[in-house]
Amino acid sequence: MKANEGKMKIAIIGLGYVGLPLAAAFAAKHEVVGFDVCLERIEELRGGHDRTLELSDEELAAAIQNGLKFSAKLDDMRQSNFYIVCVPTPVDRLNRPDLTPLIKASESVGAVLKKGDIVVYESTVYPGATEEDCVPVLERASGLKFNRDFFCGYSPERINPGDKIHTVTKIKKIVSASTPEALDVVDSVYLSILQNGTFRASSIKVAEAAKVIENTQRDINIGFINELAILFGKLGINTNDVIDAAATKWNFLSFRPGLVGGHCIGVDPYYFIYKAQNLGYHSQLISTGRRINDDMSGFVAHAVVREIVRAKVDLAKAHVHLFGMAFKENCPDTRNSRAADVYRILQEYDLTLAAIDTEVDWAIKRRLMRAQRERHPQLSGQSLETLRSRVDLAYHDLNAEAGLVPRLVAEGAMVNLCEPEEIERARHTPPATRAALRGAFVAACLEVGADFSVSWESLRLDSPPTAPVDLPDPLETAHEAAESLTQRVLGLRPEDMHRIDLVGRGGLGAPG
Repeated sequence: MKANEGKMKIAIIGLGYVGLPLAAAFAAKHEVVGFDVCLERIEELRGGHDRTLELSDEELAAAIQNGLKFSAKLDDMRQSNFYIVCVPTPVDRLNRPDLTPLIKASESVGAVLKKGDIVVYESTVYPGATEEDCVPVLERASGLKFNRDFFCGYSPERINPGDKIHTVTKIKKIVSASTPEALDVVDSVYLSILQNGTFRASSIKVAEAAKVIENTQRDINIGFINELAILFGKLGINTNDVIDAAATKWNFLSFRPGLVGGHCIGVDPYYFIYKAQNLGYHSQLISTGRRINDDMSGFVAHAVVREIVRAKVDLAKAHVHLFGMAFKENCPDTRNSRAADVYRILQEYDLTLAAIDTEVDWAIKRRLMRAQRERHPQLSGQSLETLRSRVDLAYHDLNAEAGLVPRLVAEGAMVNLCEPEEIERARHTPPATRAALRGAFVAACLEVGADFSVSWESLRLDSPPTAPVDLPDPLETAHEAAESLTQRVLGLRPEDMHRIDLVGRGGLGAPG
């Protein structure tokens, strides 16, 4: 069947962050079944939710409405004629390629493969893996002959987890196939959903190599910056300041230091290294970059400990928060996360490693609001905003009997980082923070009877009117403008405030 003759019957094998968005996109144009060996994953998707967050509930519902089906049964793929394999290709504990998921997926496809069918692989592999490792499995499982009875292609995935801009339909796809005729079909199928077209690689090996070097190149560049960060740290130089300066040159690449994890950049170079070793070549630059990036978890963890010691804080009393355990932002995936490595190393120092949603205000309040929204799903707009305000007020109520905080503490949903004596002392003699500056201003206004307005971040005298004084830093211990305003309040005379009050009531009329 030619792709341009009508709808293709497509089977997507593997419904993770790569396969599911691809299945949803194809469902708008073709007949699609999504296959996964994990029954729990199938039931979750049938229920209308994607835990990877690559598809919103609305997007998933639209795909199902378009006819997308989910199954863990091989028989449900038998009517397909175009198979796309999107399973993980991890490394083992020795950083050697683990093709087990790919081989098992090939066995599943081979069990239902028919004459004339095309199998396309999207999983990242070393050059040659499709034809050398996967094709023999397909032949053995199907009893069919490659390039006579069935054909293969390779189109490397380019999904960027958590990226809502460069989605699967908006990127340019590399396509390749085992024969020119098969390439025409593969190209046509992908073009049916892509907005920015395809690049027809000259061979499957070329397409495989292109994918693996994309991430290897990023890994090397980040490794270079990470090594610079280590050096600049010893020199007392801010790495980001150096990069900002260097980036003023038009052809400078502004990579930033950081942890390199996940199932792409932190894994793919090992596939290249493995293939090179099999050919008798020791990859020097790629191996060095990978080693530097793998070692950054230890560098970060030990830097944290050094800063704690430098601040003269007892390690036994230090509380360390890791903001995010996933391998990148806006993504719930923790596989191969280097943040987890940092966590494990810090544990060796017996530090208190806390969950932020029990110790950090904004995280606690976010959890409270999520619970309220689940409890009251019918609320929206102003009603939801009113609920949010009520929760916020209750949270900051210091009444030990009626306040929300004591209840959260009692339930183990919130942790006090201060001793009760410290809290009680602060209520009467607050430390020199923004709260103390705000409190001194309010006390002065109440003493002289002045009208005033305050928020968490600003102060304003209403009689006589003044411009607001902004207090953006909650830990600010001194603020000249705030202190000056407080002194001005204390110097106000009753007639000053009375005159302004008359103006406010229209008693003096409008100025001429």
